[in-house]
Amino acid sequence: MRLKYLLPLLLIIACIESKTSAVNSAVVKDTTLIKKDTVVVPPVKQEIKYKSLSGLADTTFVRLADYSGDFAYDLRYATTNNFLKAKVYDCPECYTRVKTAKALLKANKEFVKLGYRIKFFDCYRPNSVQYKMWKIVPNPQYVANPKKGSIHNKGGAVDITLETLDGEEVDMGTDFDFFGKRAYHDNTNLPKEILANRKLLKETMEKYGFWSIRTEWWHYNLSAMSNAKVANFKWDCGE
Repeated sequence: MRLKYLLPLLLIIACIESKTSAVNSAVVKDTTLIKKDTVVVPPVKQEIKYKSLSGLADTTFVRLADYSGDFAYDLRYATTNNFLKAKVYDCPECYTRVKTAKALLKANKEFVKLGYRIKFFDCYRPNSVQYKMWKIVPNPQYVANPKKGSIHNKGGAVDITLETLDGEEVDMGTDFDFFGKRAYHDNTNLPKEILANRKLLKETMEKYGFWSIRTEWWHYNLSAMSNAKVANFKWDCGE
């Protein structure tokens, strides 16, 4: 009699366990599907808002990076990778007077349309830094006498090259601060590609009021800043 009642009871228990297992399996499967189908929303990238030069006096010093994100920088005098073999800036920043900045923004806008952008090696240079450079290399062929100053000290000169919008530097035939005939503008004994690159840089910069010097393909002065005063404005490097 005990076996008669025991067998049906065992069958009922087995059936309940089977249904419970199926339910648990379904729950796990559904959870997996939920995880698989979950859409991860990436964080919204905030657009950088650049300042405007409008309303600023032409003689005001401005940091170019605050007014455009389309420039590139390799500020050599904030490193030892320069002809002085010495670091003469406390930190790498590119400042100019407003008048110079406006001309640079216009020139760079044209370069960007052609697939390039201006890359800076040096910008405004405080007169105190000019004295540091003169102490290391007291030769007017390479460094302007700080007593008189240079247009760099007036916020009206820049040392530049071009790079592609992907960050590849354009071949200009020599490195920055190469002092030799290969860096001269009137040296035509160079590959056609190099001559074409220099021509593009020179003609575009001249179009926006800059002029070059014969011995340095990288150096450009803004004509309108020739009579500006030598300055010793120093930027804050922060902490």
